[in-house]
Amino acid sequence: MSYERKVIDTAEIKRQEEICRAIAERNAREGVTRLAMVDTYGCQQNEADSEKLRGYLAEMGCGFTEDEFEADIIIVNTCAVREHAEMRVLGNVGALTHSKKAKPGQIVAVCGCMVQQPHMAQRIKMSYPVADLVFGPHELWRFPELLQRAMDSRKRVFATERDDGSVAEGIPVRRTDGVKAWLSVMYGCNNFCTYCIVPYVRGRERSRRSEDVVCEAEALVAAGYKDITLLGQNVNSYGRGLDENTDFAELIREIDKIPGDYLIRFMTSHPKDATEKLFKTMAESVHCAHQLHLPVQSGSDAVLRRMNRSYDREGYIRQAELARGYMPDLVLTTDIIVGFPGESEQDFADTLSLCELVRYDAMFTFIYSKRVGTPAAAMPDPYTREDKQRRFDALMEVSNRISGEKHREYEGRILRVLVDGETGREEYNLSSRTNGGRLVHLHGDPALVGSFKDVKITASNTWALYGEIMD
Repeated sequence: MSYERKVIDTAEIKRQEEICRAIAERNAREGVTRLAMVDTYGCQQNEADSEKLRGYLAEMGCGFTEDEFEADIIIVNTCAVREHAEMRVLGNVGALTHSKKAKPGQIVAVCGCMVQQPHMAQRIKMSYPVADLVFGPHELWRFPELLQRAMDSRKRVFATERDDGSVAEGIPVRRTDGVKAWLSVMYGCNNFCTYCIVPYVRGRERSRRSEDVVCEAEALVAAGYKDITLLGQNVNSYGRGLDENTDFAELIREIDKIPGDYLIRFMTSHPKDATEKLFKTMAESVHCAHQLHLPVQSGSDAVLRRMNRSYDREGYIRQAELARGYMPDLVLTTDIIVGFPGESEQDFADTLSLCELVRYDAMFTFIYSKRVGTPAAAMPDPYTREDKQRRFDALMEVSNRISGEKHREYEGRILRVLVDGETGREEYNLSSRTNGGRLVHLHGDPALVGSFKDVKITASNTWALYGEIMD
C-alpha cells in the first residue's frame, strides 16, 4: 500500500489568494457586498473543509447569511457515508431552484464526498441544473479559481476527476466557534473497510508535517481556543509517508508542550493500530482529554472479517482494557453497524454481549447503508429491513441503559468542565463538556462561555448531565 504524499505548491495557493483579492476588488468597484451561505453535511472533516471555504469567501469580501434567499453564493458541502445523507442533500439542492429563481445570478456550488462518486456527479449533471459548480474534496484548495470560472462564464463547471488527494497548506480558515476548533492532521484512508466509501472519495492517507500542525495549534491556543480536536479518518496512521520520524503519539506530545489552559481531543482511531504508546501518551499528557472514540463496528469475528477490519473481538477487548488501565476515568465511545450483509442472529448476539462487556459511555449506531462501488454492496444479504430494525432497536435499548447507568455514577461528583456555549433555554442556559466529552447543562452568566469551571453534578439522564457551578 502506497503512502505517497503530494503537496500543493505554495505558489498555487498564492494564486488562489490573488483570485480572491481580484473578486473582492471587483465587488468593491461595483459597490456590492456578496453574501455567502455554506451548508454542511456529515463528519467533522467536512466541518473543517467548510471553514476553509468560508475562509476563501471572506478573502473575497463576502458576508455570510443562513438564508438561501439572501445568498449570492450557496455552497452545499456533502456527505457520502450513508444513503440517507445523500437523499437529504439532493432534496435540499433541488429546493434551491426557488431561491435561484427569486435571485437571478445566484451561484449554487455542490462539493464534498458525495459528488466525488462518478454516478452522483453524473446524477447532479443530468437532473439538478440548479448546480452551477460541482467539485470534490481534492479540488477544494482551488475553489476560488473554480468559482471565478463559474461566475465569469455563466456555464456549469464540474471538477470531480482528480482522485489522488493532496496536502495544501496556507488556505485561509474562518471558524464559526470561538471556543472549539477543528485541526486536520491528515487526510484520506488506506483501510478499505468493505462497507465504506471514504477511501474512494477522500483518497489515500497523507499527513501534514508535524511542524505545520504544531504551528496551527499554537495559533489556536494564542487566539483563545480551549478545545482543539485533531482530525483524520484514522489519526493513528499519522506520520506514514512523511520524511520525519513522528507518529501520532509523538505529535500529541509536541502539541501538549504548548503552554496554556486548553484540551486536546482527536478522532477517529482505528482499533487495528491504536497502540499502548498512544494510551500511555494520553495518560501522561497535561492537555489531552481522557476521551477515546474507538469504533468496533461489530462484536462478531465473522462479521469483522467480512468488513476487513483487521482485528478480532478479543484483541479489541484487550485494547479497551489497556486504555482504561492507563486512564481509569476514560470516556470510551464507539460506532456500531447493525445489519451488515449476512449478519446472523448469533453475530448480532455477539455484538450485544461485547457492548455489555465493554460498557461504552456512548454508542453511535447505524443500520448498514449500501454504498455503490464498495465490496459489501455485492455481498448476499438474506435479512430484511425489518430484521435489521428489530436488532437496531435492541442495541439502542442496551446503549441507552448503559449510558444512563454511567451517567448516574457522576451524580454528586465535582467535575471540571469547559463552558462552551449557550442553549437558549431558561433553566439551563449554558452547555459545557467534561474532560471526557460528556455534555453538562448549567445555569449561569453567559460571560462564562470559554472558561473552565468546577461544577457539582446534580442530576443526569441517558444523554446528558446537569450541574451547578461551584463558587
